[in-house]
Amino acid sequence: MVRRIDVTGEGGLRLAAWAFADPPKTGENERAPGVLLLHGLMGRASHWAPTARWLSERHRAVALDQRGHGQSDKPPEGAYTREAYIDDAEAALEQLGLAPAVLIGHAMGALTAWQLAAKRPDLVRGLIICDMRASALGAASQREWESWFKSWPLPFATLADVRKWFGEDDPWVERPNPARGEFYAEVMAESEDGWRPVFEPEQMLKSRQTWVYDAHWEELAQVQCPALVVRGLDGELGRAESQEMVRVLPHGQYAEVAEAGHLVHYDQPEAWRAAVEPFLEGVLTP
Repeated sequence: MVRRIDVTGEGGLRLAAWAFADPPKTGENERAPGVLLLHGLMGRASHWAPTARWLSERHRAVALDQRGHGQSDKPPEGAYTREAYIDDAEAALEQLGLAPAVLIGHAMGALTAWQLAAKRPDLVRGLIICDMRASALGAASQREWESWFKSWPLPFATLADVRKWFGEDDPWVERPNPARGEFYAEVMAESEDGWRPVFEPEQMLKSRQTWVYDAHWEELAQVQCPALVVRGLDGELGRAESQEMVRVLPHGQYAEVAEAGHLVHYDQPEAWRAAVEPFLEGVLTP
């Protein structure tokens, strides 16, 4: 069962939230603990489907297509600010009745999660940060992303071409990774001239520029709930920075996933589950 639930985000934006399995049965006056899953830049809720399904064995797990992504609205002149993304996630928690929830975020979604946890501690009982840095990445990083988007050979003739380019041929990636090819195949849609992303690259760059120049340690230190920092050994979050994040978090814990890159939960889904499930058990078990 896959079910779409519409959410009204900041500014009246229509957002698509997704339940990938029925929630567990509980007593008449009980509700299973809530979990909200937030994808990263260019991602979509479906990237969380395997995680959401095993979570739904015991919890109410919902994944959100964030503004500009997936099947949520993508207004050309819309607000793609940090505040808008945070307000959207806050609205989702309240409208879906998930709070107090565990927030699980990947990359940009993890930043949104910890900023919301700092802003509204009453809505968040636990936090999982997947491969997102707290330090500033800077102007050079943003220029690299602009160049990377321009290098995409759009449109792709077939989904097989999408999988091959992102999984094997992308010159910006050191090693082939078939899971990466599958990841990007999920964010493509067929158009008249071939396959193109469901998002607008310009909006992705606009979203990114609202956080890439700043460090985010201050908000991290304001997170009062238990928090788990997860990194892939070959991901973008280095061990030294991840351990400093754990130190800065008032109730921080650490986990790493071997043979995983930046797309930790997508690269190694079973190892990802093994890394995060003990933390979830501790936070969500009454």
